[in-house]
Amino acid sequence: MLYPITFKPIFKERVWGGRRIAELYDKPLPAEVPIGESWEISDRPGDVSVITNGALAGKDLHWLVEHHAKELFGETVGREGSAVPRFPWLIKILDAQDKLSLQVHPPAEIAAELGGEPKTEMWYVAAAEPGADIFVGLRNGVTRAEFERQTADGTVADCFHRIEVKPGDCMFLRSGRVHALGAGSVIFEIQENSDTTYRVFDWNRVGLDGKPRDLHVENSMRSIDFDDFEPSLITTRFETAEFGALRRLVHNPLFKVAAVRTSAGNTTPLHGRELQVVASLSGRMQIIWEGTKLELAAGGFALVPACLNDARVAAETDSEWLWVQPGAKRDIRINDPVGHSHATPTVHLDGSR
Repeated sequence: MLYPITFKPIFKERVWGGRRIAELYDKPLPAEVPIGESWEISDRPGDVSVITNGALAGKDLHWLVEHHAKELFGETVGREGSAVPRFPWLIKILDAQDKLSLQVHPPAEIAAELGGEPKTEMWYVAAAEPGADIFVGLRNGVTRAEFERQTADGTVADCFHRIEVKPGDCMFLRSGRVHALGAGSVIFEIQENSDTTYRVFDWNRVGLDGKPRDLHVENSMRSIDFDDFEPSLITTRFETAEFGALRRLVHNPLFKVAAVRTSAGNTTPLHGRELQVVASLSGRMQIIWEGTKLELAAGGFALVPACLNDARVAAETDSEWLWVQPGAKRDIRINDPVGHSHATPTVHLDGSR
């Protein structure tokens, strides 16, 4: 029988990274290198999360999918004619102490042609310094010709829509939407299980090896949605719930995500019969199941298998967390159109942003 599962983070050195993931969440970063990403739950080739708790400690997420698919994903797995599903998400913390490259992930209809994968994702701002910003979509009126011209002369950043952000802000990024994190924020990122990024501009800087980082201008131009002007942050608000407050953030074919606030002593029942992830933003909480307790502090992530019908989150202190669940079967709009559901090949291209 499975249980709520935690994993060892996979740390990624990035030229734009820093040390805030250790400062905020007490994670054991390697010394004296800029860490831009902590991959918290990953089933990527070469980057598979290793289980850290319980009887399965030392096994990895890919093994879990192969050997416990029905318990992990639910009753439909294993029926005649059904295939074992791919783990659906890649979940990260990002520390942007400098600007990331201006980039795009290819949309589904052309990703395979380009040898990559589509990637739809969302950003939740967990921490932000004054003036922290993101670049998302194009400024109103920017044409493809203008974008190409300014890419060539090094001023393409002027074509991007810039938004200042604060903790609690959330942005949905479907494949084809140009974007970059600006400097000064820490982000919880929920995305489909894919890792293809095309850089269109990288601020004329060099990488960790002292050389200019590769750009992918041709593939970027084929991938960008040039009709995507000035998208807004998600504007939903917290609503009162029996266990505290719930804010619905994203609901699309790939994943649905809500933010939950609970006071000390309150308990939130989780949904049985479907895969879920609990991602702790602040406070201390426990995931309780059949008399067992899994402690989660800020920056902690837990996978809750579908077979755990009576699991619940109990807040030890006032707490806030993200609740990730499988996506809708149809397109549901919350402040922004979402991408179409699609299957993705297992191709690992340049996901280093």
